[in-house]
Amino acid sequence: MREEEPRSRLPQLRLDELLAELQARIDVARGTRDRVHSLLEAVLSVGRELELTQVLRRIVEAAAVLADAKYAALGVIGPDGDTLSQFLTVGLSDEEIARIGPYPTGKGLLGELIRHPQPLRLDDLREHSASTGCPAHHPEMRTFLGLPVRVRDEVFGNIYLTDKRGAAGFDDDDESVIATLAVAAGVAIDNARLYEEAQRQQRWLTATAEINRRLLSGSSRTQVVELIAQRACDISGARQADVLTVLPAGNGLHVELSFGGDLTGRAGADIPLEGTISGAACVEGAPVTSHDLAEDRRFPARADRYAGLGPAVAVPLGRAEGHTEGVLLLVRGPGEPEFTERETDPLLAFADQAALALELAERRRDAEQLAVLEDRDRIARDLHDLAIQRLFATGMTLQSASRFIDHPGASDRVLRAVGDLDETIKIIRSTIFGLRVREAGVGQGLRARAVHVVEEAHSALGFAPRLSMEGLLDTDVPPAVADHLVAVLGEALSNAARHAKAGRVEVVLQATGSQVVLTVQDDGVGIPAQGRRSGLRNLEERARSLGGTLTVTAPPNGGTTLNWTAPLEH
Repeated sequence: MREEEPRSRLPQLRLDELLAELQARIDVARGTRDRVHSLLEAVLSVGRELELTQVLRRIVEAAAVLADAKYAALGVIGPDGDTLSQFLTVGLSDEEIARIGPYPTGKGLLGELIRHPQPLRLDDLREHSASTGCPAHHPEMRTFLGLPVRVRDEVFGNIYLTDKRGAAGFDDDDESVIATLAVAAGVAIDNARLYEEAQRQQRWLTATAEINRRLLSGSSRTQVVELIAQRACDISGARQADVLTVLPAGNGLHVELSFGGDLTGRAGADIPLEGTISGAACVEGAPVTSHDLAEDRRFPARADRYAGLGPAVAVPLGRAEGHTEGVLLLVRGPGEPEFTERETDPLLAFADQAALALELAERRRDAEQLAVLEDRDRIARDLHDLAIQRLFATGMTLQSASRFIDHPGASDRVLRAVGDLDETIKIIRSTIFGLRVREAGVGQGLRARAVHVVEEAHSALGFAPRLSMEGLLDTDVPPAVADHLVAVLGEALSNAARHAKAGRVEVVLQATGSQVVLTVQDDGVGIPAQGRRSGLRNLEERARSLGGTLTVTAPPNGGTTLNWTAPLEH
């Protein structure tokens, strides 16, 4: 009986081994089934999204789950094909990301997949020849799996996985599953980009139609330009926009309007063609992009103006016959995606339509100005041929009649009336001269010069200042005094545009019998107690050199009132 006991245990042991092996295979099959199910769920989850940003986020999250990786990332290759323009991560908290610093741009091991878009699996990433180590505060990583994501025939980016949980490293199954996910991701990304392009194109068309409606409804050029900048920012995701026009001499650009961001030093500024991204777009007549405008060494001339900003694109306006009328500059925030060719193509078409709209606005303004000038000619002709002649005849009649008046008081009154008529004739003649002065005649009369300076301040202020003039400005104000007054007016309006942040500016120019008085009043923030006074000192010196005065006051309702006077020499 004792010899039969071992024999009875042997079949039992073999049965246990077979059952254990069968259980193991069942577990493997169940694990494979679950993994395939998870892969299908991931593919469906990625494919359901239409927004590109959400698609990319779903891809990297699904990759981390499928490969059971502690850390995962998706790097999008930029337009240059050598660096990463976007980097999405899973496994790191916001605090950890902030401590690590800027996202990688494609150096070291990450760049290896950019240069060689093939699957790469490592048991210890630190031993690879391309590894350059981790930056400070970066968690230690050992195992690595990287695969490219292709969209059609183009490598869109790479999936990076590190530190597989509960295993020595990533295996063939992990690579196979992630490769399958990458194929599905390529299809989803392509669909999302097509959807995004269609949506963007529709928004550009809608914006163009809105601009045309504004133009046909009688909106001013300034309003149309502001709408162009605003819609360009909204659609492109830019933080700020500048609309620049070519200076009359053709040697630079003038910032006609600025939208968004810090407006200090932007609106109304003149910039050179050389060393600026806007100048490059104007000279080349084609879009020019920058991955980081503040750090781009190609454009050092105004780099300080764009500190703290990121990618930018400058698009020419009006490219007819090799001539560019202006430039539209769009700038995004730091760390945001670069402007791609897919974005610049519809933007360029929008810029062409915007340039046409601006040209129509300019032609309409010319037509309106011509109508105003023709009306002024008619008024001046009527004043000269009718009003002055009748006033002169009335004065002659009164002067002749005064000889027949015996009462001394009555005779004096008649003579004073004759003198008043003479002064009235002088005022009307001065008005006629101001009405008939053309743009080519700027500088011949104080009235016309003052109008010209106020019109020039329109673009810098963003609105038209209100101007009123009284007295014999063209006849009584000496040329030297007129030169100083025009310079003071230009400086006062420039100060209001740069510092006052005003919504209304009023200019009053008066010539009395003894002095000329210039008053410039705005509703802005006023002059700070510790503000710069160099500009005001210049205005005060001009007044003092003529024997006049300068006073700057703050009205009770806010703003600033500048009063500049100079005596008239007879």
